Amino acid sequence: MSPSAKSTKVIKLKDGSSIPALGLGTWQSTSEEAYNAVLTALKFGYRHIDTAAAYGNEVEIGKAIKDSGIPREELFITTKLWCTRHQDPEAAIDESLERLGLDYVDLYLIHWPVHLNPKGNDPKFPTLPNGKRDIVLDWSFIETYELLQPLVAKGKAKSIGVSNWSVSNLKKLLSAESTKIPPVVNQVELHPYLPQHELLAFAKLKGITLEAYSPLGSSDSPLFKDETIVKIAEKYGVPPATILISWALWRGTVVLPKSITPSRIHSNFEVVELKDEDGKEIDNIHKVKGVKRIINPPWDPVVVFDSDA
Repeated sequence: MSPSAKSTKVIKLKDGSSIPALGLGTWQSTSEEAYNAVLTALKFGYRHIDTAAAYGNEVEIGKAIKDSGIPREELFITTKLWCTRHQDPEAAIDESLERLGLDYVDLYLIHWPVHLNPKGNDPKFPTLPNGKRDIVLDWSFIETYELLQPLVAKGKAKSIGVSNWSVSNLKKLLSAESTKIPPVVNQVELHPYLPQHELLAFAKLKGITLEAYSPLGSSDSPLFKDETIVKIAEKYGVPPATILISWALWRGTVVLPKSITPSRIHSNFEVVELKDEDGKEIDNIHKVKGVKRIINPPWDPVVVFDSDA
């Protein structure tokens, strides 16, 4: 079996932009961790970095981008609109760009299809007296997306999309009269215990590229010890993480493994070309092990994930 090699796959988005299929995720990376991880990744060959305003590490990621010395046009940078800013995405992206030290981002996503009270008791997670999240219920994500679209013509985002969208919410957004620029990306949790085959099929039908976050599962992930994953990893002579990342690429998705450890940042970028028989076997793991969603915040009374299919 041929050894793993650095990922070179690029996916063409529906709007004509090209996105490196393997990027570095930076969620839950502290400021210093994010700086070191991004600099390490860029020096090793990564050209796609994924962050968000809510992660609180845009400044350090921007510094790492600058310190890497890599020309801006060679990089693909994604950030996201946080839930309290749904009514003013232009101001929000301006702030993100300032923190990142960039003139534009390659991709700007609505982080969640839920609008939190911008005048609430917390800038990120405002809550009601009963402890539930303070959600603006008379505002639709369709209105948010309408405000997002002009950012493309203004040159602040080359492409736009969404994150954590279900099939039903994608249908609502795509059928809205105000949606003139369809989302090119939907970033969601994807791994063998949550393959979301139905969502992937719908996205492909509509020309939307799925991006996989948490592709390795959670910390101390049971996926690393899953019998099928281990068996296939041994067949290719690579670690289980390599198989999980390679499977995401085999499916035609973008994959965003997150690490702050230099050795893992390096190994996560080394992939193999899975045979179809192995990819299909991984596709079916959830039928035996069950479906397991890791990221499922309390958005009550709004239902974000109405299906795990």
